[in-house]
Amino acid sequence: MSMEQLEGHFRRIAHLRHVSAILQWDEAVMMPQAAGAERAAALTTLGVVVHEHLTAPQLPELIADAESADQRGELDPHRRANLREIRRIVQRASALPSQLVESLSHAQLRCEQAWRTQREANDWQGFAPLLREVVLRKREAAAALSGVLGVSAYDALLDEYEPFFTSAQIDALFAQLRAILPGLIDQVIEHQRVRPFLTPRGPFPKSAQEQLCRLLMAAVGFDGRHGRLDVSHHPFCGGVPSDVRVTTRYDEQDFMSGLMGVLHETGHAKYEQSLPRELRDQPVGQARGMSMHEGQSLFQEMQVSRGREFLSFAAPHIAQAFPDASAAQPEAFGVNNLLRLFTRVARTKIRVNADEVTYPCHIILRYGIERKLIDGKLDVADIPEAWDAGMRELLNISTGSDCRDGCMQDVHWAAGAFGYFPTYTLGAMTAAQLFAAAERELPNLREQLATGQFEPVNDFLRNKVWSVGSLYEPQALLEHATGEALNPKYFEAHLRKRYLQDPR
Repeated sequence: MSMEQLEGHFRRIAHLRHVSAILQWDEAVMMPQAAGAERAAALTTLGVVVHEHLTAPQLPELIADAESADQRGELDPHRRANLREIRRIVQRASALPSQLVESLSHAQLRCEQAWRTQREANDWQGFAPLLREVVLRKREAAAALSGVLGVSAYDALLDEYEPFFTSAQIDALFAQLRAILPGLIDQVIEHQRVRPFLTPRGPFPKSAQEQLCRLLMAAVGFDGRHGRLDVSHHPFCGGVPSDVRVTTRYDEQDFMSGLMGVLHETGHAKYEQSLPRELRDQPVGQARGMSMHEGQSLFQEMQVSRGREFLSFAAPHIAQAFPDASAAQPEAFGVNNLLRLFTRVARTKIRVNADEVTYPCHIILRYGIERKLIDGKLDVADIPEAWDAGMRELLNISTGSDCRDGCMQDVHWAAGAFGYFPTYTLGAMTAAQLFAAAERELPNLREQLATGQFEPVNDFLRNKVWSVGSLYEPQALLEHATGEALNPKYFEAHLRKRYLQDPR
């Protein structure tokens, strides 16, 4: 049967990607710095091999035969959805020449490896030529995909991360945010001005932070038998569902950023670990786009972990993790003070440290710049100036010549992930909508969170999202989970309630 042959073919591709995922994790976490060139060559070769499998000459005929079987009613819903996803994947891969795949992969790997040291050194002049090479190759890829998919160049890249979504839809959603955010940010900062807080004084040893992170990861549902926690330059969740790799970075003067980074990535990890086990090596068994994926991480971090209920549960564990600091400042480790700390709104240069009110401004900035880069309306050399102008407009902050904490702070562009950034804010909207649906279904949800009962909300997400994989298209999955397509009203309502109405 053609469908069985397709499934066998994509099972082999899944195994190759498994190897690639672990090699990429090792590169970011364990690899000696001097081994970068050889690792880049090896990963590039592996990427070309995967591309050859995705463009194998027998695939079009197998897909056509499977489509005929579907028309005869021979495919069940999961196989029909799997065929839909296989068709999309093969169509995208076939649009890209093997030589471009190889040159793009090599450019991205070289740029990402260099970013790890050049960002720290604020070396924009050294980094820019490598980034320019990535941008040029991505423009080529976008043009090739655009012609096949019949969409704009940028939308062709967006489609990799958020299938069936367009920049026109993003523009409409982001326009609504731009209309409310400046005034809302001012309101919240003024509202919080009269609510003083204590900043916990360190040091907070990395070993103690790691132990705390592991404890809370397990508490909220991370399966340590199928995953691990490590340190990297930039927090991420990688690996494969049976072997999920979470990373973070620690600051011994501030335990909050490392902890929330871990909880954010744990949201990703729980999604991956709960995908349908019997379908994990098939496209239909994979996560349903990055907006839904970011929705899971932001559900865990923003909707749950920065809320009063979760902090009521976590506060004793946090104090116990840092006995000297908590003994010296017991009030700083109380629930009310932790809540003020974890929901403090302030304009900041760093996206990953931003609160959820100002965070969309960071995404709107990056989205605007990367669209212009792909469309050829902005040159790489002009990114720092465009970045500074955007930061001043959106957050009233100037980055000036500080590229380290400005346009070089994220790894995404170095890794070629153009089209990814919008999914963070789409994910924030998704998370708010999912939490509202969870509260409707679980009337005692907040009480459960306060007492460390996380299984009911995990079951909700597992049944509505995690175990569904890619059976539905993204918006259909959100409708399945919440009863409606993406609606920004839930995100706005959440921000106003948490930051302007809830007692502090």
